[in-house]
Amino acid sequence: MARRDELIVGLDIGTTKIAAVVGEVTDDGIDVIGVGTHASRGLRKGVVTHIDNTITSIRRAVEEAELMAGCEISSVYAGIAGGHIHGFNSHGIVAVKDREVRASDISRVIDAAKAVAIPMDKEIVHVLPQDFVVDGQDGIKEPLGMSGVRLETKVHIVTAGVTSAQNIVKCCQRCGLQVADLVLQPLASSEAVLHSDEKELGVVLIDIGGGTTDITIFSEGAIVHTSVIAVGGNYITNDISVGLRTPSLEAEKIKQRWGCATASLIDPEDEIEVPSVGGRAPRRISRSILAEIVQPRVEEIFLLVQRELERTGFHDLLASGAVITGGTTIMEGMPEVAEEVLNLPVRRGSPRNIGGLVDVVKSPAFSTGVGLVLHGAKQLEANPGSRMRGERTTFSGRVRDWFARVF
Repeated sequence: MARRDELIVGLDIGTTKIAAVVGEVTDDGIDVIGVGTHASRGLRKGVVTHIDNTITSIRRAVEEAELMAGCEISSVYAGIAGGHIHGFNSHGIVAVKDREVRASDISRVIDAAKAVAIPMDKEIVHVLPQDFVVDGQDGIKEPLGMSGVRLETKVHIVTAGVTSAQNIVKCCQRCGLQVADLVLQPLASSEAVLHSDEKELGVVLIDIGGGTTDITIFSEGAIVHTSVIAVGGNYITNDISVGLRTPSLEAEKIKQRWGCATASLIDPEDEIEVPSVGGRAPRRISRSILAEIVQPRVEEIFLLVQRELERTGFHDLLASGAVITGGTTIMEGMPEVAEEVLNLPVRRGSPRNIGGLVDVVKSPAFSTGVGLVLHGAKQLEANPGSRMRGERTTFSGRVRDWFARVF
């Protein structure tokens, strides 16, 4: 297999964890060659609340990924999420010059579609074309070269809070990283877990992270709706901590190891050990008690998703059903609860279409990180002249550079 020295790094900056995924472009696609994770400190609901703690978490995750991949990371595709994210649809019309649609015409019509009033504290992150219309003929995905005098487009625009985006970029820069692009996290996740036929038929991607639940609806191959619900896996952890009277850190471990969203799937004889607070001795309780705490909160999350789907009016267009992903969805019984609440077929989505360290990243928890790498690969393919996203280096070379900086 021939290799090209093109490295792409995805940096998933989440409420619960920071994940850095290093991908290498090969003739056969993308190989994951390095992964680094670290507990996230300094973020709340996807938004930076403590700069220094966030920088430390990013630095630790990146260093771990560098060590595994044997490379020096200088540039990343960073994910962005949080309650400040807002998506809406827009429309643009221009006259076609020379009666043939050229690349300049496509750029002009997209510029016309995004020429909308947005609040001063917001900035546009993505302008995602849905389809084009040439002289009244709709449903056109690629109008380049077509004859016509009038070009229209429908786009989905995603905006983010200016300060929230700036803080993410600032944290990366203070770690010595250049941000190649800020990417909406559920958009990145969709690159990793959704099939093209699902996007065509209509599907909703539900990405449940630690602090937020991101909803992305696809129809006819394009995004038609994005929204964020400020409830995530941390709410389940808090309920476990209070209900079982155990520290939050231990509650998170219990959720990951023993959590189940459907009490009926648990053997009544199963017991788990629960650490106590204040130096008290640990206790043994029935695992079904844990499920009785978890299930109502999981049902509440999917009820909020259901209300959002009803509000948008796209519920009847979701012929492919729903795909759930994100670290919280690893819990046993999540698809069953989602199917019952949403009244849709549901599957759990994990990263696909990758090689290399597949066993390490084949988990819903790495959907965003892998998706950021796949998004970066698309960008690199569209702009082949762009600089590499990482640089191969040797250990001796890095030591020499360190001495040069210090002395």
